[in-house]
Amino acid sequence: MTGDRFGRERRLVFDTMVLNHFAIADRLDVLADLVAGRPCATTTVVWEELRVGAASRPELAAVSQLEWLQLVPLDRLEEVMRFAAWVRRLGTGGRDMGEASVFAVAEMYGDIALTDDRDATRVGRRYGLEVHGTIWLLAGACRAGKLTEANASTLIDMLRQTGHRLPCTGSEFPSFARRFNLL
Repeated sequence: MTGDRFGRERRLVFDTMVLNHFAIADRLDVLADLVAGRPCATTTVVWEELRVGAASRPELAAVSQLEWLQLVPLDRLEEVMRFAAWVRRLGTGGRDMGEASVFAVAEMYGDIALTDDRDATRVGRRYGLEVHGTIWLLAGACRAGKLTEANASTLIDMLRQTGHRLPCTGSEFPSFARRFNLL
């Protein structure tokens, strides 16, 4: 289910890991095409993680220029309280802050969280969130005719070359996606 109770497309809320690797692979343009027409957001926590990372990986600064990516500031009391709850659930490590912020926003607004962190995904789903990753996004783009399986496979290999830990290689994508009913 991707629509809310009013039939609107549910917003996708991106974690650092997904945006980071699309930026390093210089494929933010492809990501924009894949989510075109769909509401998308990230949080100020993710934004800050990317800003800090841009000191050593300047290509990450390109994320701040994405017009299609709404920024959720997490400045309302309920947002802050949900963020704190997700920090406790995910752990207090600095690497979990982005996921905690994304999960807080997804929970509060009924959004879909996008992360490729498997541990965080398990925790999010345990608490009732809809959490998906890059493979889900690419398979959905294939189903919608925005991307061919061959193009998705190439993109997966490009992302893996940046160090992105995805559950399959490009050549494994079609069978992997079918095994999990994504295609």
